[in-house]
Amino acid sequence: MYATPLDLPDFEEEVVTEAHVRYLEPRGLGGRAAIITLDNGYDHTKPSSFGPGGLKNLWRALDEVEAAEGVKLVAVTGKPFIFLAGADIKLMPSLESREQGLMLAQAGHSLYKRLKASAVPTFAFINGVALGGGFELALHCHYRTVSTTANGLGLPEVSIGLIPGWGGSQILPNLIGVEKAAQVIVGNPLNQNKMLRGTDLVPMGIADAQFEGADFLEESLDWAVKVATGEITVQRPEVDRDSWPQVIAGVRHLVEEKVHNASAAAVRAVDLLELARTASFEEGSLAEDEALADLEAGPQFQASIYAFNLVRALGKRPEGAPSPGLAKEVGKVGVVGAGLMAGQIALMFARRLEVPVVMTDLDAARAERGLAYVRSEIDKLESKGRVSKLKAAKLRALVSASALKSVYADCDLVIEAVFEELKVKQAVFAEVESIVSEECLLVTNTSGLSVTAMASQLAHPERLVGMHFFNPVAVMPLVEVIPTDKTDNETLATAYAVAKKLKKTAVGSADRPAFIVNRLLGRMLAEVTGVVDAGTPIEVADVALDDLGLPMRPFALLELVGLQVSWHLCQHLNEDLGPRFPASENLRRLAEADFPVFDASAKGKGKLTEEAKALVELGNQPATAEEVKQRVLRGLAEEVQLMLDEGVVPSPKQVDLAMIMGAGFPFWLGGLTPYLDRAGVSAEVSGKPFGAMG
Repeated sequence: MYATPLDLPDFEEEVVTEAHVRYLEPRGLGGRAAIITLDNGYDHTKPSSFGPGGLKNLWRALDEVEAAEGVKLVAVTGKPFIFLAGADIKLMPSLESREQGLMLAQAGHSLYKRLKASAVPTFAFINGVALGGGFELALHCHYRTVSTTANGLGLPEVSIGLIPGWGGSQILPNLIGVEKAAQVIVGNPLNQNKMLRGTDLVPMGIADAQFEGADFLEESLDWAVKVATGEITVQRPEVDRDSWPQVIAGVRHLVEEKVHNASAAAVRAVDLLELARTASFEEGSLAEDEALADLEAGPQFQASIYAFNLVRALGKRPEGAPSPGLAKEVGKVGVVGAGLMAGQIALMFARRLEVPVVMTDLDAARAERGLAYVRSEIDKLESKGRVSKLKAAKLRALVSASALKSVYADCDLVIEAVFEELKVKQAVFAEVESIVSEECLLVTNTSGLSVTAMASQLAHPERLVGMHFFNPVAVMPLVEVIPTDKTDNETLATAYAVAKKLKKTAVGSADRPAFIVNRLLGRMLAEVTGVVDAGTPIEVADVALDDLGLPMRPFALLELVGLQVSWHLCQHLNEDLGPRFPASENLRRLAEADFPVFDASAKGKGKLTEEAKALVELGNQPATAEEVKQRVLRGLAEEVQLMLDEGVVPSPKQVDLAMIMGAGFPFWLGGLTPYLDRAGVSAEVSGKPFGAMG
């Protein structure tokens, strides 16, 4: 028997979303409009979601509406700024079996099909966040309007080890075409879980009309009345079914390129998209049910739940951060340097803090080039509609440049982003400290040098802290916060408060070489380059970690970071941490080459040119891909344990959070340590699992 919401067990932990029904008699309708508002009783900071209780409430609301007389249209909307954030994944661990997961999938389908099959026109008024099951609820309605101010729209399930299991994989491709649907269902989740905005939906064909936020509900209802009475006819173009197989082949290639088919959810999602071309809606729904039940019971989703909760908990309340009440106000920011990284940092501070930001460099020409870069990035934001014309003008006015460091005199925070050399950074801070007030914070963006050594020559070392941003700054969500033994609580609290205003996830690290992310990535690259030096062909070593589904293969990472920077890091780690980080001779030769090392026709894939391959000298001890993988995993497990022993981080959870947010480790891996536990490597290396997942 196919389950309905009424068959589901209740969960005490559920924050139940209510479905409030009100009836209006708009002019011209000739009857009543039933407006169902989904609301969990909290403000917009706690989005409404569906557990069993919420599904039951909407079911009963539809019962009431169907029994009411004179209803000519039904519209579903949400509380202010929130439509519906989908299924409550916090409840998923409470599912006791695959059968319960199957029941939940079936119950969602049973409920939503009532909107799709309704004899009375149904409308979704998407007034804000609509994710996963919330987005799918809207898809089941006959018509959709969207607020131009809505954000956080999409089907992110693949990013957490699931598939859109309440109709999304079947309705969306048949509504807007398989190519655009595949981007929403597969491409966006695998691209740092990219979200849609309200203004995207009408051009894509997902929504039928858009209205400004201030009068959204009134305008939507007026429009719905005209549709229900026939005054407005909604036209939807036929989708291209002939190109469907070619598109599916391309999406399969994307999944292979992005995650090397390591994501079970991505593979199943593509299968469902392929099925949607020929299957009836009933057949597609049954396939979704089975896929969702399989994935919910699998290890990747369980790891995703851990990662999801980790980001929510530690991302919002960083472990080791002082009381936010100690933080100082920041009214003006100085950026030492005007190169690419400095320009990115300057724009980020101006955009998020909305305070004056001044950049300096060795001379006026360099400073002006840095400022020109910032302004060009603002132009791009404006042209793409990411900022308004007014906001763009404000940002241009906030950022300035100079060759004179005297402009830092009234700054509240000065951050350096200069060459990664200790003596250079010490000289910068010595000069800046002589200019700024005693209250000004000094911040280094070093990726791994000793913050303590930088502070050692300062008159006030207590006001120096490390804030390591990752490249590209606007995209990567992590910032490592590194205090020294002398950093005071006010400085540290301000660093965490600034990170929050910058919309970054802050993770604390002790002042040890390369901190967290670069130390672990450095160990990974050391093991890979080590096996190449020993005799393993690059083509074998580079694909050895494909089973993890990491965002980049090792040599693509080397290409992104840059060989000179990678060699520089390799040398520092070798000097500071010893033979675990050997200074690869092949890496040195490639870094010192005076010709292009990576093939420009395969940019971003880490493919060496034939001339560069000739520089690589292989030993006589080649390894298989599996042997390389095991060597890398053992090396990572050893390094994590050493970092815990040294107090670099207080727990494995900090490692996982940093690797998810800073290195792009997928949610469905659970970060790093749960994967090492599942693979049995941590117990093999350290005698026990790390146990972050419990």
